[in-house]
Amino acid sequence: MLDGTTTGTRPTHAPSDHPKVTTGKVGVLLANLGTPDGHDYWSMRRYLSEFLSDRRVIDYAPWKWQPLLQLVILSKRPFTSGAAYRSIWNNEANESPLMTITKAKTAKIAARMAEQYGDQVEVAFCMRYGNPSTQSKVRELVEKGCHKILFFPLYPQYAGATSGTANDQFFRALMAEKWQPTARIVDPYFAHPKYVEALAQSVERAYAAAEQKPDLLICSYHGLPQRYLVEGDPYHCQCQKTTRLLKERLGWDDSQIKTTFQSQFGPEEWLRPYTVEEVARLAKEDGVKRIAVCAPAFSADCIETLEEINEEIKESFEHAGGESFTYIPCLNDDDAHIDALSTVIGENLSGWVD
Repeated sequence: MLDGTTTGTRPTHAPSDHPKVTTGKVGVLLANLGTPDGHDYWSMRRYLSEFLSDRRVIDYAPWKWQPLLQLVILSKRPFTSGAAYRSIWNNEANESPLMTITKAKTAKIAARMAEQYGDQVEVAFCMRYGNPSTQSKVRELVEKGCHKILFFPLYPQYAGATSGTANDQFFRALMAEKWQPTARIVDPYFAHPKYVEALAQSVERAYAAAEQKPDLLICSYHGLPQRYLVEGDPYHCQCQKTTRLLKERLGWDDSQIKTTFQSQFGPEEWLRPYTVEEVARLAKEDGVKRIAVCAPAFSADCIETLEEINEEIKESFEHAGGESFTYIPCLNDDDAHIDALSTVIGENLSGWVD
């Protein structure tokens, strides 16, 4: 915020050599998980090393975990993860779908903020892992004169491994600032009426477009170790509430919707039921032939939805005898989603802007 080359102004009565100061704006910083810069081995290794070294994600003692990670896991996993990313990569823009969608979403939210607040609000996005980094975007907002920043982790449900670590990184970025901006953190929005409405509309569109109506909607959330729930993480409860609110908004009963969890990693027990196993059980044991799957914990389509759900989980269902699999895309930059996120931002800017 203090920079001799800035386009701001010197404070009144300040000496001529006083640094120029740019102030008066409010920053909105949207935060997503992250993405590798490419799908080659070294890009994948850098990204996975940063991600899997986060103690919020893998909380094993570093002396035990790091040798296994660096010498075993990262010698092989970049190849398999790179192949998965290659299958969904946006080759035209040379970036992952998550990056493409996050850029589009940020642009639309910025336009909404400009309509409502004029030039008072600056909107940017950052990634917890990879680029653009949280610290670089905090610095950018400060240089633009933002002496207040609203930090918005784009996870509807709170988990220490998602919202928690994004907040940690934001706080670290603030530590690097000589003149720290005032900060606010957006609460999880898993029960916000406009978010639930946007989810319901996406389901209704998918069901209306299906040749045959699905027998069951699977709400597949990213998994966490069961131990995290026991230790106080609210994620599981918030996921269950999102499903319940969606069911109520759709006017359904319990037989039409189900909560599951995906993306298990490591040897310990994770939140159940596991999506990949449950869809196979439904087809084989319960005779369910047609399902739809949505991913309410993801604000944008990414490797876990485009590759894991729409390829691996779909294959598990069909191999077990399922006949029709419908993947319902994430809310992405859908207008109802942008309306929901913009409303949440507006509520959190109360008292900061006119």
